[in-house]
Amino acid sequence: MPGPKDLDPSSSPRAMIGAELRHARERKGLSQTELGELLFVSGSFIGQLESGTRRMQREYAVQLDQILDTDGFFTRHCETSARSKYPEHFEEEAETEKVATAIRHYIPLLIPGWLQTAAYSAELFRAYRPAATDAQIEELVEIRQKRGRVLDDPTKPLFMVVLDEAAIRRWVGGPAVMAEALRHVATLMRSRRIIAQVLPFTAGAHAAMGGALRLMEFADGPPLCFLDGLETGRLIDDPATVARHTLTFTLLQVMALSQPDSLALIESVAEDYEHEEPRA
Repeated sequence: MPGPKDLDPSSSPRAMIGAELRHARERKGLSQTELGELLFVSGSFIGQLESGTRRMQREYAVQLDQILDTDGFFTRHCETSARSKYPEHFEEEAETEKVATAIRHYIPLLIPGWLQTAAYSAELFRAYRPAATDAQIEELVEIRQKRGRVLDDPTKPLFMVVLDEAAIRRWVGGPAVMAEALRHVATLMRSRRIIAQVLPFTAGAHAAMGGALRLMEFADGPPLCFLDGLETGRLIDDPATVARHTLTFTLLQVMALSQPDSLALIESVAEDYEHEEPRA
């Protein structure tokens, strides 16, 4: 089995913490599995920390400083790297997706954040936070737009999405906003930057009716799954659970329209919006 890939500690706070963790662990003569047992976690979890895939939580940082005799290093740097502009339930997922090599996403009612236009995002945030000021909405939109810029790279990550037909039919901000949003998705599809399929209403019941699903793969770690709902989210690394939800996504792809048919439907609905009169 090949050894762990060397990290560039300057690339991110996570990479720096991960490189130091690997160095401190090896200095103590511990394997990832042995260190994991001391923390009551799996060896693969330690590997994810070392590769920068997972963000180190304070509870583990404190224990690691004690076990590895690192004089508070992990506690100090964990608290610094944990400062996030994202909601608490989503912050680890948002940071983790930056290092993913492949992402598979299903969401039942919305266009996924990476694919949203600024106008579409703004309407969503106004619905989520009706008392927010224009400045606060603009800040939230900018944060979301920065997430989407990861797609500026022409080759990675591989992004596959199953859009529920509800996401393209539900009015968010009116016909002009929806037309622009769908044209944006269609452009990404035509440029082959994303692989997208529409799950039509006629597909009936399916395995992911309970909520959104996101699967992530990494160059130097096992895959992860993120399940989210209203103001809540869970990042899962249990292999059996990840495998089960990977099957769920595969079933969604089988039930969804083909890519050409999905593109045709998205562009047709966009055209309908372009000819639609705004509602009172």
